[in-house]
Amino acid sequence: MKKITLLFSCLLIFSACFAQTQAQTTSQPKLYNPEADAKEDIAAAVKKAAASGKHVFLQMGGNWCGWCIAFDKLVKSNDTLSNYLAANYEVVHVNYSQENKNEAVFASLGYPERFGFPVFVILNGKGERIHTQNSEYLEEGKGHSSKKVLAFFKNWSPGALKPVK
Repeated sequence: MKKITLLFSCLLIFSACFAQTQAQTTSQPKLYNPEADAKEDIAAAVKKAAASGKHVFLQMGGNWCGWCIAFDKLVKSNDTLSNYLAANYEVVHVNYSQENKNEAVFASLGYPERFGFPVFVILNGKGERIHTQNSEYLEEGKGHSSKKVLAFFKNWSPGALKPVK
């Protein structure tokens, strides 16, 4: 009887652990797609940006990166940030993970991963890299600063780079 009770208890604990792992896996946001063709996604965003007078904002990182997920949540939950980003940039999330490091794309952009993740790259409507941003400079306290992120978006927006006459 003790063996059956012990076996049943072990099965119950294993099932609970498996269910919790499954719930955590499925509830994790999938911001970055390891199977995406980053080069193709960037080219499509550049084409849209050129047609609409915007820049391209590349958020580079992975689903494994808590800071990457936190940055995305900040921008999406803050109307000022999300509206400004949408009005001035085409956005592409470029994956960097064990499944796909997108080495050729990162190399073509000057190896921005050297700054850690997330790292941000701004392209103009011609696909030229005009800025790489270490996200550490956008932090304040224990997270990213809404004020610093908005200033970053504004400073590299198409309007900011037009000469004043």
